[in-house]
Amino acid sequence: MKIAIMGATGNVGQRLCAEALSRGHDVTAIARKQGDLPSHEKLTFVKGDVLGETAGKLLNGHDAVIYSLRFNGLDFDKALAAFRASDAPRLLIVGGAASLNAAPGGPALIDTPGFPEEIKIEAEPARQALNKLKASETSDWTFLSPSIIIGPGERTGKFRLGKDEVLKDAEGNSRISYEDFAVAMIDETETPKHQGERFTVGY
Repeated sequence: MKIAIMGATGNVGQRLCAEALSRGHDVTAIARKQGDLPSHEKLTFVKGDVLGETAGKLLNGHDAVIYSLRFNGLDFDKALAAFRASDAPRLLIVGGAASLNAAPGGPALIDTPGFPEEIKIEAEPARQALNKLKASETSDWTFLSPSIIIGPGERTGKFRLGKDEVLKDAEGNSRISYEDFAVAMIDETETPKHQGERFTVGY
């Protein structure tokens, strides 16, 4: 496949690049700065911004586009318009965990008592982005929410998938590594199973 990754130099973006490359895909890594991306025969770095005037053209010619971007300060409508202006058929988005339900039928994590105010700065725009996608009339998008805790770790390939509720392990922890998050995202990129919806990944 030809996969464009917008925000490819971030913590998740770098793992997405590595995972896609390990499977033989052609990757276009798009970011404002090249950062620490490795040199690879199937990796092409393109300097660009999702809100730039030529963003849509940068996404042309790809089988799928992945947005791995910060939601705080992001004009999501414009970012979505950039994808719509391209000829790419599918958009996958690295989402947040705060919009997941704390329990089946319960409130979203962000609405539970004691949710940290400093995290809402990023979490609320992420929830609004998801709401806009759900309200759209197309199914060309997928939104993958991580578990509550996500960070550097091991690529195990062993995890669970869910829909709108937080996933927790036997000890009550909700976590996933960047590496296994990338596995789940590239799995979905290769074999779509959650078109027009959000899903989540955790141990």
